[in-house]
Amino acid sequence: MASGHALVCPLGRVAYQTAWALQKKIKDRLIEARCTEELLPHIVLLLEHPPVYTLGRSGDASHLLLEESALSAFGAEFYRTDRGGDITFHGPGQLVGYFLLDLDRIFRDLHRYMRSLEEVVLCTLADYGIDGSRVAGRTGVWVGDPGSERKVCALGIRSSRWVTMHGIAFNMNTNLSFYRYIVPCGIADRNVTSLGQELGHRVDESDVRRRVTIHFGKVFNLNTTLLTQEAAYGHLESMIGMQGLQDMLQAPASRSCLREPLHRSEAKD
Repeated sequence: MASGHALVCPLGRVAYQTAWALQKKIKDRLIEARCTEELLPHIVLLLEHPPVYTLGRSGDASHLLLEESALSAFGAEFYRTDRGGDITFHGPGQLVGYFLLDLDRIFRDLHRYMRSLEEVVLCTLADYGIDGSRVAGRTGVWVGDPGSERKVCALGIRSSRWVTMHGIAFNMNTNLSFYRYIVPCGIADRNVTSLGQELGHRVDESDVRRRVTIHFGKVFNLNTTLLTQEAAYGHLESMIGMQGLQDMLQAPASRSCLREPLHRSEAKD
C-alpha cells in the first residue's frame, strides 16, 4: 500500500532564482501544514533552466574556470545556492527535478533518500537499455566501465525539518560543451555525458519525464499524479496563495515578483 501521494508538476523553462524561491515557499507551506495537521501532497517540480552554474554550500568557487563576467557572453549565470555538493551546470535539454517531500511521512533517513533518488534515475536508464551505476564516495548516477565512468545525473539536496529541497540534474539532450567551463561536481578525473549521447540520438524529453515519474512513485512507495503544465501551475497557485504564478516564473528573473534577495556571488573569492 502506498504511503502517500505526490503531485508531479512540469513547469517548462524557469529561471534558476525564481525556481529556488518557489521551492522555499512550497517547503514552508509543507512545514506549516504538518504543524496544523493538514495533509498536503508531496510536490515534485520538473523543469529546465536557462544556462546557469550553481555552487553548493561546500563547493569550491575555483571550480568555475571562468570569471563571472565572461559567462554573460554565452548567456550563462552563476549562483551560490543552499544545496549540498559542489558546482554543476543546468541548461536546456536537462531534466531538473526538485523534490519537495515531507520525509517525516516517508522515512527519516537522508542517506537512504539520496540513494533512492539515484535509484529513480538508475531505473529510468534501464528503461532505455543503459546500465547505470553508483560510484563509491561520489554522489550521483554514472555510466561506463569502472575507472572511466561518465556522470549522467548530478544530485544535491537540502533538508529543513525533514522537508527536502533541490534534487537531480539529469542530462537528457544537454549541450555538454557548457561543462568545459567548470570542474563538474569538483571531480576532475571523470567526464559527463547525457542520455542522448549514450544512445546516439536525441531522446523524447516528455517520455523521460513520464518514466522518472513512474519510477519515483515505485521507489518511494507513493501514488503519483503527473499533472499537465496548466494544472501544475493552478495547483501551486492555490497551495502557496499566489495568483499569476506561471507569468512570474516564466518571465525574466529581473521582472519576477517571486524573486527573493538571493546573494549572487563573484566566481572567484
